Amino acid sequence: MLCSALAKRLVTGVCQAAWRPAVTGLVSSRGYKGDAPDDTRGDLIEIPLPPWEQKLDEPTDIKRRRLLYESRKRGMLENCILLSLFAKRYLNTMSEIQLQQYDRLINEPSNDWDIYYWATEAQPTPDVYQGEVMDMLKEFTKNRNQEQRLDAPSLEYLEKESQ
Repeated sequence: MLCSALAKRLVTGVCQAAWRPAVTGLVSSRGYKGDAPDDTRGDLIEIPLPPWEQKLDEPTDIKRRRLLYESRKRGMLENCILLSLFAKRYLNTMSEIQLQQYDRLINEPSNDWDIYYWATEAQPTPDVYQGEVMDMLKEFTKNRNQEQRLDAPSLEYLEKESQ
């Protein structure tokens, strides 16, 4: 029993080591590099994403619902909390132009960490995403009222608004 588990582990390790060099040639330049200066990106595998397309004929109420959902379902918990609370506060009062800016901001970048770094001003925001909505998000992120932001908001507030 012990020998078979050890053999399985050894074979798995050898197979993975043999597979890595073949994959490194497929790495694209769009992936997240990290902050380590000696990062060779040898272990980076980029999954291609379809390009973001603006939904021009989408009704405003449907767009608000979609953006609320997309604000809550992010690739990382920090953005899920930040963007869902931001959407709760501002989404229903945004103009059509602001909704378009927000849609582009949360859906076009392929890396959620970029959005987080721009919102927290850890990195400069690219010109294409800089605008009124990004300024609102940066100000919201500062949390000047020192609200407790530990989780995404419950959706019960939607029921109260519809009544």
